[in-house]
Amino acid sequence: MDFALPAPIEDYRRRYRDFVRRHVLPYDTTPESFDEHENIRPELLALLRAKAKEEGLWAPQMPKELGGQGLPVTGMAACYEELNYSLFGPVSANCAAPDDGNMILLNKVGTPAQKERWLHPIVDGSVRSAFAMTEPHPGSGSDPAMMLTTATRRGDTWVVHGRKWFITGAGVARHFIVVAKTSDDARKGLTAFLYDRDDPGWRITRRIPILGPEEHGGHCEIEFDGLEIPDENRLMNVGDGLKVTQIRLGTARLTHCMRWLGLAKRSLDIAADYTGERMSGGRTLADRESVQMKLGHCAMQVEIGRLLTMKAAVLLDRGDFARKEISMAKVQVADALHLCADTAIQLCGARGYSTDTPLEWIYRYARQARLVDGATEVHQQVLARLFREERGDFWRWT
Repeated sequence: MDFALPAPIEDYRRRYRDFVRRHVLPYDTTPESFDEHENIRPELLALLRAKAKEEGLWAPQMPKELGGQGLPVTGMAACYEELNYSLFGPVSANCAAPDDGNMILLNKVGTPAQKERWLHPIVDGSVRSAFAMTEPHPGSGSDPAMMLTTATRRGDTWVVHGRKWFITGAGVARHFIVVAKTSDDARKGLTAFLYDRDDPGWRITRRIPILGPEEHGGHCEIEFDGLEIPDENRLMNVGDGLKVTQIRLGTARLTHCMRWLGLAKRSLDIAADYTGERMSGGRTLADRESVQMKLGHCAMQVEIGRLLTMKAAVLLDRGDFARKEISMAKVQVADALHLCADTAIQLCGARGYSTDTPLEWIYRYARQARLVDGATEVHQQVLARLFREERGDFWRWT
């Protein structure tokens, strides 16, 4: 059992670390770098993306023949963590949600023609994308079987009616993946389709205000009122919508964990820097046992999350679905990120609560981690079911 990164992956990790610290970090500590939705201004992002391409760091998750770096999932884990030490690192290298998960999905299941039409523009950064699955109550949330949006076949065309909401990135996306109900079959009743922003028959009804901050394009509510999609834009087979969702969300959940570890580390570094210089009662805060206990506990939680994330990454690289391991990582890392951000604010006092550091941004962002791509409680239920089925084998080595 070797915990060292292979030499090529370690080289990439160091390069991403250097890229973030030299080029990206200055932007997330400069107020004028942010747009009205608290993300990096588009013209600054364009500069960073050009630099990432120039330094051979573009799209680490995509094959080299598509213009990416061809990293395995374990390599992505090490590098995404380095990238999200900055608020804007992942989007600068084109591996931020939701584009990241959409690219991975389309590369796995798209036909050659679909990849040319829908995937390549996302990979090269000329368009953004969105994945439309979640619906308002009583539609589907964590349970896709509750889906109410329908796609009805009329010859070689599918006609979509329904509503979706909290669709990340929809405000600026051009390429969309939508999952709709095509039959009443419990397991084979959903199908996934591709459509373009300019296609008629759908609209964004609102950009939903959130605790924030937002990704580019926000989190939107969408209405479908007769969107017509050619059958050639169907992903996989009719009835494979649940499979498409599982393929996308498996890796996507883990890439969230990879990125969140970077933000957790950034939070702790800000706290360590401040407590190391802030004096109280003739000594630094870092010399106080109460502060040391907080920092030590947080550091341990990050390491636990990293180990769970990397174990799941190893299994994915071997072709395993790693459902149990991804659920454990999702719960642990989401909690660790929130803990680290909250602790760092507490240790930095009023300065941490202010906008003088990125901590308040990270804290608000961290709260969504326990909700997105399956709430913590859903993953705990999955783990409980697997434990009851496997008992002692739940912790098997192989």
